[in-house]
Amino acid sequence: MSKVTNIIVAGLGGQGVLKGTDILADVALRAGYDVKKSEIKGMSQRGGSVTGDVRFGKHVFSPMVSAGEADFLLVLEPTQVEPHRYMLRPNGVLITPDAVSASQLPNKKTLNVALLGALSAHLPMTEEQWLAALRAGFAETFFEGNQKAFLIGREGQKAKG
Repeated sequence: MSKVTNIIVAGLGGQGVLKGTDILADVALRAGYDVKKSEIKGMSQRGGSVTGDVRFGKHVFSPMVSAGEADFLLVLEPTQVEPHRYMLRPNGVLITPDAVSASQLPNKKTLNVALLGALSAHLPMTEEQWLAALRAGFAETFFEGNQKAFLIGREGQKAKG
């Protein structure tokens, strides 16, 4: 893959945007890509808008995704779709909370990981690489629930594809 893949994760403070971008950057590194990551926290401490950019490919020179160039926009909170839609390139992939059934999740706090699972179905990293990044990103006591959420999101996207 010589092309750089651009991903934006958007949500509200406390939803796991930053943890999600950390895991995404980790899995891309595990897959052997050059990775750059940036985040804008804004009013995250008060439930305000939070975004994280992750770019990976053979060579990545900037951590920031330019407007209209995101290949993927992963949104954890429906109210954040419209404020960030301009970042998505034409024919880019928008992943929103309705990509997973919240009733299937082991815990509502695992939505960010379930949506990473949905995103993973579109990316070249292996399931094993994703699970290794999840295991490294969370305390062992949270791994099982996050693994389940990830697989729910991943399988849901594969079924739609």
